[in-house]
Amino acid sequence: MVVGVLGAQLASYVIWTTQARSSQLEQLDELSLNVAYSVASTVRFFRSLPYDYRHIVLDQLRDMGGTRFFVSVNDHRIPILDTGNGPGKSLVVDNFQRVLASELGIRDALVEFSRPEELRLLNNEVLLHDLPRRWGQHSLLMEPLSPPVLVVQMELEPETWLYVATLLPIQDLFTTQGWLSEERLLAALLVLLTVIGLSLAGIRSATLPLGRLSRAAHQLGNDLDAPPLRESGPREVVATAVAFNRMQRRIREQVEERERLFSAISHDLKTPITRLRLRAEMLDDPLQRERFCASLDELDQLVKGALASVKGVDLHEPLQEISLRDLLEGLAEELSLQGGEVAIEGNAAPLTVKPLAIKRCLANLLENAIFYGGRAEVSLDEQGTTLRIAIRDHGPGIPDAEQARVFDPFVRLEPSRSRHTGGSGLGLGIARHIVRAHGGELTLANHPRGGLVATLVLPREPGGNALQATWGPGAMG
Repeated sequence: MVVGVLGAQLASYVIWTTQARSSQLEQLDELSLNVAYSVASTVRFFRSLPYDYRHIVLDQLRDMGGTRFFVSVNDHRIPILDTGNGPGKSLVVDNFQRVLASELGIRDALVEFSRPEELRLLNNEVLLHDLPRRWGQHSLLMEPLSPPVLVVQMELEPETWLYVATLLPIQDLFTTQGWLSEERLLAALLVLLTVIGLSLAGIRSATLPLGRLSRAAHQLGNDLDAPPLRESGPREVVATAVAFNRMQRRIREQVEERERLFSAISHDLKTPITRLRLRAEMLDDPLQRERFCASLDELDQLVKGALASVKGVDLHEPLQEISLRDLLEGLAEELSLQGGEVAIEGNAAPLTVKPLAIKRCLANLLENAIFYGGRAEVSLDEQGTTLRIAIRDHGPGIPDAEQARVFDPFVRLEPSRSRHTGGSGLGLGIARHIVRAHGGELTLANHPRGGLVATLVLPREPGGNALQATWGPGAMG
């Protein structure tokens, strides 16, 4: 916009300056021709006078106040400090010389310009300002302006020079002023500031609803029950807000319907599983009874895991400011009762999160670390506007090609499906879902000295954009 406004002003000034200079030259051309013909008439008149009458006529003209010409007859050429340059001066000089040559046959006339304060007259070369006002001095002065005076001198006969001085009433006749003057720069700046100010006000007014839409979109990932977006602003923004609110309602309805569906499935499956378990206990063959009960336990665990996966984050849980160090210490104490060893290093300022969801995420990761590695090492690190939590185990690690796949539901790299060798393969997927819902990221990487490191990067601002995390080595099953 700045480039466009300045470009438009530059183009307009170029056009205006070109037209103004062209108009001034046309005016100067017409005026100089008229004055040149008048000077030619004056010269012709003095030529026709007898020599003895010339001074009498000049004295009478001076006594009468003079004319727009100052005319004198001198016995030598008066030296003139010629001033001015440019196309205007060349035009005037060419017109005078051409007219004098065509009208009088004089081809050696001197056409010059002088400043009024430097102009000399008469045989004694007296300055213009030293002449009596009754001699017509006022005809060559335009106080307080000081335009250059046109002086034409020509030799009428030996030791007889006709001297004619006059003014061309054109302001700034030979001023070589740049087209981009200070006044024009000031005008351009004022126009630019006005246009930019009004444009910024208009753009700000149009983009405020877009800012609300952006914030609502960020908040939607954390809270489906957030208030609907205000439907105001330009027509297109209102239509977008209406569509956004409709999308939020549909997402909330679908999530609730999914929870109801899995809850119903889980509830409905409990009864037949229980009946099957009772019938299995009545089997006579101990081996078949044990295998049957193991299959039922695994089926029950899969149903509970599927329901837990759907409810990965409690969408209705409010955000709270908690200390993750205290939360990790509490989880470490619980795991120590089960024979697990958890070492925690570092500290961090309180973070605004959903407490139960984050607790479940960290519990899944710590339980995996204890199960596969026997012990876990946890480090907290503040990194500007983010918090980095690295959880390392000392297990076998995960092949690089499998690290992305372990986040998929029901994927377990441990080949056994026994209830005694691990869960259903939902823990990592639920953990990453919780972290991403907080605007962060969870990744895995093998440690150079063995084991796996799971790294969580959480933003300090709740609902912020998902952050890129750098995962250290570690392993979770």
